[in-house]
Amino acid sequence: MSLFWRIFGLNAVVLGAATALLLWAPVTVSVPILLTEAVVLVVGMGVMLVTNGALLRLGLAPLARLTALMATVDLLRPGQRLPAAGSGEVPELIRGFNAMLERLESERAASSARVLLAQEAERRRIAQELHDEVGQSMTAVLLVLGRAADEADGALREELHQAQEITRGSLDEVRRLVRRLRPGVLDDLGLVSALSSLVNDFAAHTGLRVVRRFDAGLPALDDEGELVLYRVAQESLTNAARHADAERLEVALESSGGAVTLSITDDGRGMETVCEGAGVRGMRERALLIGADLDITSTPGTGTRVRLTAPVARKQL
Repeated sequence: MSLFWRIFGLNAVVLGAATALLLWAPVTVSVPILLTEAVVLVVGMGVMLVTNGALLRLGLAPLARLTALMATVDLLRPGQRLPAAGSGEVPELIRGFNAMLERLESERAASSARVLLAQEAERRRIAQELHDEVGQSMTAVLLVLGRAADEADGALREELHQAQEITRGSLDEVRRLVRRLRPGVLDDLGLVSALSSLVNDFAAHTGLRVVRRFDAGLPALDDEGELVLYRVAQESLTNAARHADAERLEVALESSGGAVTLSITDDGRGMETVCEGAGVRGMRERALLIGADLDITSTPGTGTRVRLTAPVARKQL
């Protein structure tokens, strides 16, 4: 039934009922009208309007649900759909909206995948250049400063030793940046070793207490899945250090039901509503890349938990 005939039918029902009451109810209208008759007519009009409004709200409820979904839909949370049973303009409109959402989600996923892969390629290139160019140059500077310090005397030797320490600290910082840009241990030794190295480096750099809890015998993820879990852990730890005001964090890696679950929990200040900033949206985009579920819960005064559940996909042999 079209929307026009739906509304016309609802109004016809209300007006027909009102006409029937006027025909068969023991009510008359005098000239001039009496007060009791006016009260009856006003009450009848009120009942008719209320009934008409209720029927219209019921008949147009699918459009109200569609409007609410259009105002709140988020392509980073796929699967939001409305049921579209029956035939007519309204179910057809809902089916068209659902089809549009499917196309947008598919296009967004493909676009995000291209962007994230390009980001990782650029990270790899920058990390390689830092390692090959800057790292080697600073290593050469360290050797030159060491030889000069061995041949110098007195105060000059002390200054050269200080320059050595500054250069060595800068070289360590460059190496840390290289590991953050592209963790070589992830490619060489796998996810568990890469997360262990990340946690150790994070604890040493921030001074926070970090507890690891990794299950033994975890199923192997493909390279893309391991990289997504690593990047989510990296972003979660960075957010905790910057915003949570925490003293203790727990990083857990568990396996159950054909999936691997990564959890990062802190004991910081938490928040009532999770702020969907660039970091959180980036994590959601990475989760969509591998079909994973990302859940972020936070409670004021008790901390925040980031939980990523990734389906297991065996590596290709």
